[in-house]
Amino acid sequence: MARLIDLSKPIRCNANDPWYMRVRIKHKTHSQARWLIRFLGLPFRLFPKYFTGWADDTIRSMGVHATTHLDAPWHYGPTVAGQPAKTIDQIPLDWCYGPGAVIDMSHKADFDPITVSDLQAALRQTGVVLQPNMIVLIRTGRDKLNGTKKFAEVGTGMTAESTRWLIAQGIKVMGIDQWGWDLPLPYMAQQAKLHNDPNLFWQAHLVGRELEYCHIEQLVNLESLPSSGFQVCVFPLKIVGASAAPARVVAILD
Repeated sequence: MARLIDLSKPIRCNANDPWYMRVRIKHKTHSQARWLIRFLGLPFRLFPKYFTGWADDTIRSMGVHATTHLDAPWHYGPTVAGQPAKTIDQIPLDWCYGPGAVIDMSHKADFDPITVSDLQAALRQTGVVLQPNMIVLIRTGRDKLNGTKKFAEVGTGMTAESTRWLIAQGIKVMGIDQWGWDLPLPYMAQQAKLHNDPNLFWQAHLVGRELEYCHIEQLVNLESLPSSGFQVCVFPLKIVGASAAPARVVAILD
């Protein structure tokens, strides 16, 4: 029997998330729904026996990048190599299911970028050979910071060169278990200002302006996976015209 491992973080309100990525959900109890049904014209006396109404919930605010999600090429810019970039609803489903590989980068210090040589050394150590259309997951261990203020502020991150190298191996979808694919956003902004160099900001994401690829951010539980020998499902919500979508990412082990 196959074993399923959930690689998606829970969707819930967390006060420690940055204000621009905070989720707000309104939970409605069964008793609140009674009055909606009454308003629709059904008298209480005709409610089925033991029926107290239905529970319901409303997502009042949730950015598409606020939880475990898949970024579409449209997120990085309007074009890829001069052609219109795909929005999330245009991502082919066959990109979203395939053999997985985990590359362990949990030894990398905060703000120390993940280089091509880092990836190659880790692959040599495990004996994993990347194949086209694999889904490659970068394990940093920073998912343990989920729910804390530090989650968006610390971590390692991919470079432009290491992102290009994965794409050159035929990888269309890749992911990471920290807040973002690049080095932490506040750190990149600080470094760009410190060195007066715009190339230091969002460099890995911007590879998507020249080469078509998608990445998953805010994964969890990558320590539960072997280096290879499993399948990955990463099906995003089909939000028309969106730059990304929340996804239930699941690993399937035989």
